[in-house]
Amino acid sequence: MKRSIKLWQLWGFAVVCLLGTVLHFLYDWLGAAVWIAPFSGVNESTWEHMKLLFWPMFLYAIFQSFFFKDINNYWCIKLRGTLLGLALIPVLFYTYNGVIGESPDWINIAIFFIAAAFAYLYETHHFIKGDLPCRSSKLPLAILCCIALLFVIFTFITPEIGIFKDPLTGNYGII
Repeated sequence: MKRSIKLWQLWGFAVVCLLGTVLHFLYDWLGAAVWIAPFSGVNESTWEHMKLLFWPMFLYAIFQSFFFKDINNYWCIKLRGTLLGLALIPVLFYTYNGVIGESPDWINIAIFFIAAAFAYLYETHHFIKGDLPCRSSKLPLAILCCIALLFVIFTFITPEIGIFKDPLTGNYGII
């Protein structure tokens, strides 16, 4: 079972990296199609890069859940892994940007992959150990659905705070 979990998680990491990369460009490739905007990056803000991690992780978690029915704390682990990945993106970005004062593309790309890797390593560890208590499987799934809703809402109604600001244009959300 441990080998199977590791393989599932490795596939999840690969799917997130591939889909996240495609989602980075999809909005532009489709001519700024509004229907894809909630799922794809619409600008270069930190929030939009978090979206690129969230959607593939969430969709893969839903798919994977059909095969992990015997793991009682599945959604608790997935919620914590997703939150870890989402938190790492702004933490790493603003930390290195504050230290070196610039934002090279290769570091931004690396941050995405590092966040995904840490999220999946965290999940894998807790799936194998089985040491993460979970009182309810419905609450973590509901929280993930609320996060998904926030990504949709903030695509169109974007708060004018730093994490939502496109560093290249100075704009917020869809222009």
